[in-house]
Amino acid sequence: MKKAKLILLRSELGAGTRGASLGVDALKIAAIDLKSNYFREIDEIEISDENWLLLESVKFKYAKRIRGITKIYERLSKAVQKVLRKHEAFPIVLAGDHSTAGGTIAGIKQAYPDERLGVIWIDAHADLHSPYTTPSGNVHGMPLATALGEDNLEMLSNEIDAPTKKEWEKLKNSGGICPKIEYRDLVYIGVRDTEEEEDFLIEKHKVKNISTKELRSKGASAVVAEVLEYLSHCEKIYISFDVDSLDPRISTGTGTPVPNGLKIKEAKELMTGLVSDRRVCCFEIVEINPTLDTENSMAETAFKILEAATFAALQNDESK
Repeated sequence: MKKAKLILLRSELGAGTRGASLGVDALKIAAIDLKSNYFREIDEIEISDENWLLLESVKFKYAKRIRGITKIYERLSKAVQKVLRKHEAFPIVLAGDHSTAGGTIAGIKQAYPDERLGVIWIDAHADLHSPYTTPSGNVHGMPLATALGEDNLEMLSNEIDAPTKKEWEKLKNSGGICPKIEYRDLVYIGVRDTEEEEDFLIEKHKVKNISTKELRSKGASAVVAEVLEYLSHCEKIYISFDVDSLDPRISTGTGTPVPNGLKIKEAKELMTGLVSDRRVCCFEIVEINPTLDTENSMAETAFKILEAATFAALQNDESK
């Protein structure tokens, strides 16, 4: 691999607030405004979305628009798998809401079914809900549960019907592999807004979660080294970056902003440090919502992180 390939997906079916489908184009506008040739120099693949379902009534209360999201998982996973299997490029997924990350993970596992996959989840939220526990029914709170094959029946709060259960099982089994990752192979950075049901799983499985305060105390470079050492047993690593990991004082251009997040410099140091590890095979950036922003500031911030991380990943790739 000596180049990157962008996989663009404008789906926002999993979100509760509208507008994340515009995030990809907001990044492109940010690149133009910052006078960068990034999107002219990197090849891209467009994945078709199912956003027309947003105009339809919700059929599954505890897994809204799940049938459309399952189709998205299939398309995205095939694209990621193809890029990785051909060794043609380093895949970078730029998507709308965070539900799509489950499809990215499915694609990586299809490409490397016999290799252990570590996941670094840089986010304000744990995204560990299932239809059995969700307070909202929004699937962008469930992508890690799909990858882990997690129902969390011990914390059951919703009685779901047979059709919902059938669709949920389909989503968990995307790519024909379930589970795709193990709790021991998951690291959270910046997660700070969780529900009781998620806290139960995090405590039960002793999931590593590095808080913003801890990162600030240790320094980003030390945290990078710590995380990569923690995942030393994994052959491949995927990084998922949700822009709500950033502090809202930077920008409100995301659907679920949470105080006490990362600073821009911290996020850049994290991403560039992490992607420099030769095991990192893909990263993803999600949840930019320019309808909640002014002057496209979140997209500009995210683009700076994207550009720096891409350069670091390809520099490392050239040295293999």
